Amino acid sequence: MIGGVETKVGDIPVVSTKLTFKDTLGSWRMRWGLGRYGYSIEPGIYAVGKPKSTSPVFVSANYKMSFDRLRQQLQQGQKLQQLQQGKQGQGKKKERGVIDSFILVLDTKGINVWCAAGKGTFGTEELIKRIKAVKLEKVVSHRQIILPQLGAPGVAAHIVAKKTGFKPVYGPVRAKDIPLFIKNGMKADEKMRRVEFPFKERLILTPIEIIGSYKILAGVFVFLAVINLFKTGGLNIQNTLYGFLPYLGSALVGAVLVPAFLPWIPGKSFAFKGWLLGLLFVSVIGNIYFPGQSGYLTWVLILPAISAFIALNFTGCSTYTSLSGVKKEMRWAIPLIVLSAVAGIIVSFF
Repeated sequence: MIGGVETKVGDIPVVSTKLTFKDTLGSWRMRWGLGRYGYSIEPGIYAVGKPKSTSPVFVSANYKMSFDRLRQQLQQGQKLQQLQQGKQGQGKKKERGVIDSFILVLDTKGINVWCAAGKGTFGTEELIKRIKAVKLEKVVSHRQIILPQLGAPGVAAHIVAKKTGFKPVYGPVRAKDIPLFIKNGMKADEKMRRVEFPFKERLILTPIEIIGSYKILAGVFVFLAVINLFKTGGLNIQNTLYGFLPYLGSALVGAVLVPAFLPWIPGKSFAFKGWLLGLLFVSVIGNIYFPGQSGYLTWVLILPAISAFIALNFTGCSTYTSLSGVKKEMRWAIPLIVLSAVAGIIVSFF
């Protein structure tokens, strides 16, 4: 908070459009899933710049990274600046400012806009409740609120308009397009509406998938250590680690390679894509890592199952499936994955 702005309902805290080192560090921690569920801000209303009663009102989730991305883009971006310079003549630079505005933050339980819309916390009821709680009709003189497009699945705009008098207007998919969206009279073109999920963004999400698979890997490691204990009569860490590496590799296949090459892996199912790459992984390392071993079938049954399970988890991060699609896939994929892994464990004893 960098100050306050006086309104008819009292002072509203003003937030900066510039992120601090602490903000950046917090985003990095979230990418690795460290303290994920405590990274939130207080729901309510905030101000950017020096807003007036005619200033726009943006709506966001109380997941801090969502809030940070929005306020960061409310500093007029380079794109808008270039457009302005084009009209004013080359060589004339316009000082950067901020988009004077309000941010209405919903209580989404610390979940980002897209996921919260699917879970119902970024939804009609909460939006109506928050508009009334902050007395928005006294803060601004107009009756429009700008919602993120990815929040649309959770909000019934006509009900919000009927019960509050505020008409929801859907902004662009990406916060970086907000300056241009404002300049265009709150109209988003086709490019702003398009949801994309490029290679770089898929890779950014892989650290949390790696961290999320640690419980599976820890269980495998303990299992291998116990097997070694019974076979050799002692706790042989070196042999355990050697036997553990293929499992670690299969986990990385599901957590990193599947997201990275998602559009090019055959099939629609995430679990199938993971299983397919896991099987390819076994075929590549099989003759090198454990040539001639009678337990080869064990790896075929277990390793692709691990890759498939971890790849299945990525459905929640992607733009490729809906909530109903995820549930449908889980109903058939989870039993097959468990069956394959259990079969592999049984085979390993023969």
